[in-house]
Amino acid sequence: MEEVIERIIKFRDDRDWKQFQTLENLAKSISIESAELLENFQWDNDYDIKHVEEELADVLIYSYLMAITMNVDVKEIMLKKIEKNEEKYPIEKSKGKSTKYTELLTF
Repeated sequence: MEEVIERIIKFRDDRDWKQFQTLENLAKSISIESAELLENFQWDNDYDIKHVEEELADVLIYSYLMAITMNVDVKEIMLKKIEKNEEKYPIEKSKGKSTKYTELLTF
């Protein structure tokens, strides 16, 4: 991932775009690119995998740029979130279910 992160930063810096990449703008860009990703599945499951890959890459690039801007360790925040989700979705209550965690507590 180091190589990828270096390329993302170089691409941004070579174009002097850091000035535009505020947290607010990056969050907006993630949302916009996520919508473009979702658009591939709007009417049916007949999607172009190349388009899906490109939009997914855009979501990931903007997400990494946001993490870089916030100076957070992506691995660390993802592992913390997984731990939190493990608590919210214990295996014995959630296995094989798509129920939201707030509803799992009522079982």
